[in-house]
Amino acid sequence: MIDQAINIISWVFIYGGVFFIFTGSLGLLRMPDFFSRLHPAGITDSMGAPVLLTGLAIQNGWSLFSGKIFLLILFLFLTGPTATNALSKAAVLSGLKPWKKEK
Repeated sequence: MIDQAINIISWVFIYGGVFFIFTGSLGLLRMPDFFSRLHPAGITDSMGAPVLLTGLAIQNGWSLFSGKIFLLILFLFLTGPTATNALSKAAVLSGLKPWKKEK
């Protein structure tokens, strides 16, 4: 009974992560410029991968491997937004202009 509940919870996390990764990938294809594409890329890094990895850790059970996965999730939460911010700041400093819709 408990094994079935753990299975269901882990697969909900895995499918949730796959959903965020898929929508982030779709957003990368649909957005018009560099600055707009940073948002779906950040969502994929900051939301999709950690949720997917959480599902994998739950599926694996409590072990050293799960502890490593949780450290990886913490690393992703810290570095994803920082990298997105650094990329956008570098683009602004290099003179890249945001896309404007023509009227």
